[in-house]
Amino acid sequence: MNVFKGSLLAVGALALSAGAVCAQTTVKWLHLEVNPAQIKIWEEVAREFEAKHPGTKVQMQFLENESYKAKLPTLLQSGDRPHIIYSWAGGVLKAQIDAGVLEDITAQTKDIAPTISAGALAAFTQGGKVYGLPFAQSQVGFLYNKALMAKANVDGDKIKTWDDLLAAVKALKAAGVTPLTVGGADKWPLHFYWTHLAVRVGGKAAFEAALRGENGGFESETFQRSGELMKQLVDLQPFQNGFLGFKNPQSTGYFGDGKAAMSLVISTVYHQQKALAADKVGIADDKIGWFNFPTIPGGKGEPTDTLGGINGWLVTKGAPKEAVEFVKYFVSKDVQMRLAGANFLIPVVKGADAAVSNPFMRNIAQNLARSNYHQNFYDQMLGPSVGRVVNDASAELAGGSMTPRQVAKAVQDAWKQGN
Repeated sequence: MNVFKGSLLAVGALALSAGAVCAQTTVKWLHLEVNPAQIKIWEEVAREFEAKHPGTKVQMQFLENESYKAKLPTLLQSGDRPHIIYSWAGGVLKAQIDAGVLEDITAQTKDIAPTISAGALAAFTQGGKVYGLPFAQSQVGFLYNKALMAKANVDGDKIKTWDDLLAAVKALKAAGVTPLTVGGADKWPLHFYWTHLAVRVGGKAAFEAALRGENGGFESETFQRSGELMKQLVDLQPFQNGFLGFKNPQSTGYFGDGKAAMSLVISTVYHQQKALAADKVGIADDKIGWFNFPTIPGGKGEPTDTLGGINGWLVTKGAPKEAVEFVKYFVSKDVQMRLAGANFLIPVVKGADAAVSNPFMRNIAQNLARSNYHQNFYDQMLGPSVGRVVNDASAELAGGSMTPRQVAKAVQDAWKQGN
């Protein structure tokens, strides 16, 4: 009888042990990447992590860019919130911290923090606490189709000033080529014009003065001048027909289909235009070019100043410890070098940029390395409420329903109200 009881206990112990081994921790990872080739590597990284952490499952979840922005606040308040979320940092990150929906991961990331670019890590640090880890940097500039530019005898490499850009637009229109495509329905692609003009006109000093409310804040001469210059371009009617009805993926596909000569975009669109083109091939590497945002005569910004993003992953409140471990694995040097080697990103881990071999991506990396002022996107940097006004007003200016002065006033009013 005692032997029988002992056998039952042994079997029970084995069952409990087996149950413990089979017990799953699911890490819910929400992203908005659309490039299948890049997602394939991400999936490989997730499976590798699972193999190194038995009992852990990484569940990839996807939302399109605009849906992500619209639905994320509600998702973060739900009991089924994702554990890892995409972030552009800035004021939106601060709002999420203030809302108490993010986990402080300072202690868990002390080992990896020294390997990451200090500037990139600082973007995900508030009040000395780390809430996420960066994984990529990007630059905003002009992608162009060399074949379409040649039809108008325009050389993209020679577009250095704002007047050069306006002249190129005129030449392209005269040649029957659509100069620019933009996803106006999403609004934020249009804010790149107003914002980058401000970077060129006023430089870092003007932005920081506006944050402090000096010289009229965002209603100062810098931001009104930015609107006036943007209006110069808009008045030439440079965009594709119906641009205010195009979502950004549509516009990217439109460029990839060879229907417009140029597009002011984030550098990652270099890959996305291929994935979103109708033929899934897009514009070949030898037919695509890039030029930095033009300079403005008399502008106080440096030609090397850049606009762009520092993208990263945040860990939400109550997430399992495995979520932090996965983010750390994702930004480890080996994974960063793999993604950089496939030319999908400009890495943030020290030394990983040596893996970037593609000439286009190396050029972006060098531009970012030369930049002493890298301005994060205004719609992220200034927080969700002010950022929304920046995007709305930029679209209104492009559509002709707001003046440069009205745009500057709207942004300043929103900033003053929120601060």
